[in-house]
Amino acid sequence: MSPELRHLRYLLAVAEHASFTRAAEELHISQPTLSQQIRQLEKTLGVQLLDRTGRTVRLTDAGETYLAYARRALRDLAAGERAIVDVQDLTRGQLRLAMTPTFTAYLIGPLVAEFHTLHPTLTIKVQEMTQDRIEAALLRDEIDLGIAFGTTHLAGVEGSALFTEELSVVIGSGHPYSGHTRPLPAEELTDQPLALLSGDFATRGHIDAYFATQRAEPLVAVEANSISALTEIVQRTSLATVLPHAITQSHPDLHPIPLTPTLPARTVSLLRRESAYTSAASRAFTRLAHRWAREHSRAQEVPAGAGKGGEPPTGTARQEA
Repeated sequence: MSPELRHLRYLLAVAEHASFTRAAEELHISQPTLSQQIRQLEKTLGVQLLDRTGRTVRLTDAGETYLAYARRALRDLAAGERAIVDVQDLTRGQLRLAMTPTFTAYLIGPLVAEFHTLHPTLTIKVQEMTQDRIEAALLRDEIDLGIAFGTTHLAGVEGSALFTEELSVVIGSGHPYSGHTRPLPAEELTDQPLALLSGDFATRGHIDAYFATQRAEPLVAVEANSISALTEIVQRTSLATVLPHAITQSHPDLHPIPLTPTLPARTVSLLRRESAYTSAASRAFTRLAHRWAREHSRAQEVPAGAGKGGEPPTGTARQEA
């Protein structure tokens, strides 16, 4: 007898939960039934897949090897099911999209709005997560596309550059530097109380690395794990922050000030799983994202001195070669 799909799903659930009880609850079957099905799979394969002797259930070496193929088979079958229902004229289907948190503040709105206008019958599932989770989700075929930064990716994940994101000091109207037009030296910023994103944000790591290279230590008065909370705080206090310059374009009460030396720019990339089936919805969104990046780049290419308050504009979104 050959293993059936349910056997693969059952084994995957037990491995993920390291527990028959929790796996059975997720699968909505009884624990004895689950145990019986796993033993049946082991008997069919002629090898023990799970070690049941410890406090938790874990895979044996044979189980680890077999599960890799089982997971791949389930992933490919799921992709095949989506391919069957995928209609090339984009009258139905779905797009599963994930992005790192800062992009929800300025990028997801215009992209999804235009995509929905062009393809109103498609379902769009948007998730916010860290870059490492995005790449893991791509490899597990849990999402179709991700928007993150152009760093080194996990094996099996590929990225295509969209634009360059630049960061700047951002203040509200009540800040003493309001109306400030000249670039702000980094050492001068360390005397200003800051509201920054918490350490689990890639942007915060980028900011901390910048200050480390300047041998400066920022005065952090507030930490927030939400972009919207941070922008609200800065608009209503005399605290400054450091954020992608593009965020200020939708907040008239936020004002960017360039730093000197400038914060290193980051490449924003569209991520996908290598060799994965690409749905019509994914292809359409990819075309839209690259077109948006090109148009946004051209819109930012204005003469020096034409930015806010007469300062040279920062935060341009340049198309990567």
